[in-house]
Amino acid sequence: MVQSCPEASPMKWHQAHTTWFFETFVLQPFLADYKAFHEDFRWLFNSYYHSLGEPVPDKRHRASFFRPSLAQVLAFREHVDRAMEPLLEGSMGDEAVRLSILGLNHEQQHQELMLTDIKHAFFSNPLHPAYDAFPLVEDLDVSPSKLGWHELGGGLVEIGHSSDFEAPSDFCFDNETPRHKVHLEPFQIASRDVTCREYIDFMLDGGYSRAQLWLSDGWDTVRNQAWQAPLYWERYATDETGWRVFTLRGWHPLSALLDTPVCHVSYFEADAFARWRSCRLPTEAEWEVAASGREVRGNLLDSGRLHPAEAKGPGVQQLFGDCWQWTASAYAAYPGYKPLSRPLSEYNGKFMSSQMILRGGSCATPAGHIRPTYRKFYGPATRWQFTGIRLASSKGMHK
Repeated sequence: MVQSCPEASPMKWHQAHTTWFFETFVLQPFLADYKAFHEDFRWLFNSYYHSLGEPVPDKRHRASFFRPSLAQVLAFREHVDRAMEPLLEGSMGDEAVRLSILGLNHEQQHQELMLTDIKHAFFSNPLHPAYDAFPLVEDLDVSPSKLGWHELGGGLVEIGHSSDFEAPSDFCFDNETPRHKVHLEPFQIASRDVTCREYIDFMLDGGYSRAQLWLSDGWDTVRNQAWQAPLYWERYATDETGWRVFTLRGWHPLSALLDTPVCHVSYFEADAFARWRSCRLPTEAEWEVAASGREVRGNLLDSGRLHPAEAKGPGVQQLFGDCWQWTASAYAAYPGYKPLSRPLSEYNGKFMSSQMILRGGSCATPAGHIRPTYRKFYGPATRWQFTGIRLASSKGMHK
């Protein structure tokens, strides 16, 4: 039942909501004579689908759902699993298949959210328990990669997913479509994510006290929230850096993680850091062009590390995994975008306001869930996700 910040949800709610998704969008429309597990669950575990009826108005109240019990939620899951079996074993139509695959991808999103919510809950607990007590270990036989720059020529390029939703095996979310042309000027993109070592230099140079580095809303947020460092950094006198970092594997001195990507920074912090380095953040089109054609591999959930790792070796790295990378692009519809039919039109399209795009996945993202066209979106002050920084510059701007 723990819910330590407004963005998070209790684990019991995640379990019930992902189950509700299959019951609401797959079983009730496509399985004859299906009987709902509990009529009140239809609205209680509805996240934001207003066309299905009014959900609980304030998600911050989810921690007060001491009923239904965990046993009832698990029984709900078992009920839905049993009902899905004959549907899956039978002759499913294309629409039922598509919605089932959407449900699986929705569940993968919640797997990632559960880890980020657990991390915040454990950090908020004065005992600071570890999700996994096994310590983080870096490969000391290979030196961390130095920051380099990869040049791309720009021109007329295509971005977005080519799926028309007719091939269920070629899944994407509706906001990744349609594929369309974009003109890019020549640009450079950094070879890896910004590290904690580089970010602490920004801090030591007064990064959090220099208003000229910050967007107006960002500067207001820094002052109102009293930010002095990324989320999960805490002053620690016995470490040479003066800081320690809370991870899903417990506390670690910052000196042991200096060459790992800085994470849990907001868009405002990422933008201010880029400005301090006389660079900028990449647009989402630039990021996608840099990532297109590359194999999806990296420090994703399947690695089991559960924290960003050092970049090793040559070339452009860390495009997938480690940290979601903020881009300079606001979350908006692609030209010609058509949302899914109601009520699933509310899945992505209704949030195309006051959000920024992130790309690439994180150390908590399932490897089978991410792709070069995937668009994540959060408000610019968000820090509880594994969010990091990749720099870019216009050609000739960086030397």
